[in-house]
Amino acid sequence: MITSIVLIKTDIDQIPEIAQKIAAIEGVSEVYSVTGAHDLIAMVRVARHDDLADVIPGLISKVPGVASTETHIAFRTYSHHDLEAAFAIGLDA
Repeated sequence: MITSIVLIKTDIDQIPEIAQKIAAIEGVSEVYSVTGAHDLIAMVRVARHDDLADVIPGLISKVPGVASTETHIAFRTYSHHDLEAAFAIGLDA
């Protein structure tokens, strides 16, 4: 599974509508409205690296009102559960 974090700048008057359209795209697992330099963050999870091109520039970037995207591909995922296990190593000894 390939996970990417897509930072999205949008037309601020249409953030909820744009977020809903992006959330409906296959491969997009979540969309968050956020503060800061970007308006939305989309989590994209696909099976193959090539699928990112179909989802991000092929679909997300073409949603009306999307001004720009910035994509970050995750190397490794650390969940809360994984971090607890990692920091607990050696504490039982």
